[in-house]
Amino acid sequence: MILVLMGVCGSGKTTVGHALSKELGWPYVEADEYHTDGNKKKMASGAPLSDMDRTPWLLSLNQVIKRWIDTNQSGILSCSALKKSYRQLLIRGENKYVQDTPEEVLIIYLKGEKETIRERMASRRGHYMPAALIQSQFDTLEEPDKEEHAIQVDIEQTMENIIKYIVSYLK
Repeated sequence: MILVLMGVCGSGKTTVGHALSKELGWPYVEADEYHTDGNKKKMASGAPLSDMDRTPWLLSLNQVIKRWIDTNQSGILSCSALKKSYRQLLIRGENKYVQDTPEEVLIIYLKGEKETIRERMASRRGHYMPAALIQSQFDTLEEPDKEEHAIQVDIEQTMENIIKYIVSYLK
């Protein structure tokens, strides 16, 4: 099983990813580590990434997922994956013939209210994503639909309850 943790900046993807990795004993990959320096500089300057900026990044992450699937390995990947087209590229790569999300991939949408995200971003230190980009994240966001093999998790819960919910869903 491959878990893709998605959501806007500040939704807790990295924190949940590390906690799930510890709980399940699965490898964890943080998508931010795959951004080019140019993408990081662009976001740090307050400019949102374009689809063209994101495409090579998403395709490199697709290789991580593909490797896990090909070797029958479980894994956890956190990635904003805000648009359905981004999730399709992330999960399927450039294979346009595959329509649905494969059963071995579960999208976990970490959903939070804008005010909660603002509060979290205000307390964040040392991250290249400025709080000024919160609105652009919500403007870009397309929540997963029924075709995407996804669950929604409310980030207002405690971390312990978030992890319990996800683990219980996997059983």
